[in-house]
Amino acid sequence: MKNLRNIGIIAHIDAGKTTTTERILYFTGLTHKMGETHDGESVMDFLPYEKERGITVASAATMCVWKNYEINIIDTPGHVDFTAEVERSLRILDGVVVIFCAKGGVEPQSETVWRQADKYKVPRIAYINKMDAIGADFYRVVEQIKNRLGANPLVLTLPVVEDDEFIGIIDLVKMKYYSFGGTFGDDITESEIPEKYTEETANWRLILVENLAETNEDLLDLYFNGEDLPLDMLIEAIRVNTINNTYIPIMCGSSYRNIGVQPLLDAIVDYLPSPLDVETVDAIDTKNHEKVEIIPDSKDFMALVFKIISDRHVGKLAFARIYSGEIAAGSYIYNNTRDKRERVGRLVKIHANHRQELSKVSAGDIVAFIGLKDVSTGDTLSSVDNGYLLESIDFPEPVIQIAIEPKTQNDQSKIGEALAKISTEDPTFKVAYNKETGQTLISGMGELHLEIVTERLANEFNVDFNIGQPEVAYKETITTNAEQVTRYVKQTGGKGQFAHVVLRLEPNESGFEFISKIVGGAIPREYIPAVEAGVRNALEEGVIKGYPVVNITATLLDGSFHEVDSSELAFKSAGTIAAKECLRIAKPTLLEPIMLLEITSPEEFTGNIINNINNRRGRLESMDTEGTTQIIRAYVPLAELFGYSTVLRSATQGRAGFSMQFSHYEKYVGEI
Repeated sequence: MKNLRNIGIIAHIDAGKTTTTERILYFTGLTHKMGETHDGESVMDFLPYEKERGITVASAATMCVWKNYEINIIDTPGHVDFTAEVERSLRILDGVVVIFCAKGGVEPQSETVWRQADKYKVPRIAYINKMDAIGADFYRVVEQIKNRLGANPLVLTLPVVEDDEFIGIIDLVKMKYYSFGGTFGDDITESEIPEKYTEETANWRLILVENLAETNEDLLDLYFNGEDLPLDMLIEAIRVNTINNTYIPIMCGSSYRNIGVQPLLDAIVDYLPSPLDVETVDAIDTKNHEKVEIIPDSKDFMALVFKIISDRHVGKLAFARIYSGEIAAGSYIYNNTRDKRERVGRLVKIHANHRQELSKVSAGDIVAFIGLKDVSTGDTLSSVDNGYLLESIDFPEPVIQIAIEPKTQNDQSKIGEALAKISTEDPTFKVAYNKETGQTLISGMGELHLEIVTERLANEFNVDFNIGQPEVAYKETITTNAEQVTRYVKQTGGKGQFAHVVLRLEPNESGFEFISKIVGGAIPREYIPAVEAGVRNALEEGVIKGYPVVNITATLLDGSFHEVDSSELAFKSAGTIAAKECLRIAKPTLLEPIMLLEITSPEEFTGNIINNINNRRGRLESMDTEGTTQIIRAYVPLAELFGYSTVLRSATQGRAGFSMQFSHYEKYVGEI
């Protein structure tokens, strides 16, 4: 495990994640040709809809070897619609390389993935790519990483530019200049630092050493005594600070021009942690709800499923990170989340869309299980039924919805199965059925997300269908308290049905909560969960437009029962009726999804853009100027943003760009 690295490549869209991964695969000898994303030839973007668009949609896993270190790499999407792919990858990785475009700098999605890495405390290296692009500015991006992301940058390499051309890098740790020749940049020449860069290099080296000396007493003594600093001591100090998230090593390069990728690989093995270096994960013992530390070299096998793929040849592929112990193909495991025992059919290591069979796997590995039938994202697998659950993965709620109708009876049966498979794979994709209209509704994270789902239905599952206009996934809530006394009595000959409940609903800012204030056995304990189930049932469809109801506290105040006629069904029905009545009288209101919109535009179009935001019920959040570019951030209701890209292009002669991501739900103001 000491020589194992589990890393992810994360970034804003078009920063060069897949191009960098392709270079890594080439330089480590795994591939013999570099595939380019713009040609649809990359190894990692192997799905048809990825090749067509030149973007990554699903995170792809691979494994390579560099200087006797095994590196598991997950290449993630950069588009905001597929943020769940980044979330689930970061949950199980030990370290990441965050790629920034030297021209674009810290872009909106860069901030999102950075926050996701902060959430899981993942050590990271920053790689400033596209140093060959016109307008590339290494030092500006370093400042942005410091100011916009709140990080402590530790610059390890500097760019060398001659006649506006990026030709090599200066290594501040080894104090050498490296140029990359040959057809594919694999002919590396090490030489002395060019004279015109000696002063600048000395300044940056001093900053590097001073930062490291602050955290290492041995280095501090050597530094104060003016002695040479041993290379291995410097590397170890950088490694410790990276793993502790004290500093973020900064590298530069141009993956497309094959400059700087090998030093990045060296940095991955030198500075990012092995599974033994990161904090041990905790599990919850379901018997006593106490935390249990999972030690990597323990004998008991423990793993977390972080992704499911449906394969037409082998069924479900369950990707899992193994945290302790080992397991062999053909053995039995427990799914602690579902309390089921299952047999592992086969174990495979994935390289994009190729598979390598394994006889057994052990702690630290990222592998796919074949043969598990009842398994979902976030499930905990173990070798013994120990009742331990690893922390699952939280995913954002979908914000956009469209209606989908199969064209024929044959398509009707196929579409249900296809949608079930896609929703098993993708936790941010939801399927619902509207009883009133008879429509199937699919929800996702954005227009591109749903576009790809519909493309998969047509091409992968051969379904013919019509789709409706995108709809916003509204929610409902209440604005005041309401109390209701409900008697549910049915006498139809023989045993009747009787339940009596007194229920109060009140607004709650943080989700749903059910409280029972029953004392003295007014309602038997076994019937109270039935009342809660009835309330939850009522909240599935609100009274305004039938949207789900959120942010409510339901309190069961009192009630009574009948020795013979009371049952769970009666109390569930009473709970539903009482909750529905409370919803009617508690002044219900609609909630709508609000998006955080970030627009980058030349200054001359700022006035038009702000007017347009105001017309869309938007609220300006901030404005920043970088050179001649304005960065405008605003909160705008999703309902007002359909087709916004076309409007923005025509208003700015195609010179402005924007990104949006879900922020929060807010009360809808307007006519219902």
